[in-house]
Amino acid sequence: MSDLYRFGVSLEKPLIEAFDRHIQAQHYKTRSEALRDLIREELIRKKWTEGGSVAGSVVMTYDHHKRELVNLLIDIQHDFQDIIISTQHVHLDHHHCLEIIAVRGKASDVEKLATALKVQVGVKHLSFSITSTGEGKD
Repeated sequence: MSDLYRFGVSLEKPLIEAFDRHIQAQHYKTRSEALRDLIREELIRKKWTEGGSVAGSVVMTYDHHKRELVNLLIDIQHDFQDIIISTQHVHLDHHHCLEIIAVRGKASDVEKLATALKVQVGVKHLSFSITSTGEGKD
C-alpha cells in the first residue's frame, strides 16, 4: 500500500496557467512535485515563525583586516556553539573572507546568531537559509 494520498484541487484557469508556467520554468516534472515543494516551504515558514527546530546555513562576507573583527566573530560563534554544527572559512582575496556556518536549532536562536554577526562593522553581507531538520512528518 502506498503512502501517497491523492486529492483534487480546483483552481481558476489563469491561476493554473500561471502555475504551469512556473512548473515549466522550474523544471518540475509534475504538478504534484511542485505542490509538495510549496507545501514544505510553507511548513518550514510556519516552524520559523513559531520558533520550531530548523537546520540551515548562515553565509557572510567580511573584511578580515577590520580591527578586532575576526576575534569578535569567533566570540559570537562561541556564544552560539549549541546551534553551530560546523563552519567553513574561504579566503576570497587579500582583504575579504567568506564564512559558511551550518546551524541546527531553534529558529529564533538562528536568527539571533545571524543578527549578532551581521551588525558588526566590517561584515559586508550576511544571508541565511533554513530548511527542515527532517524530524517529524514534514
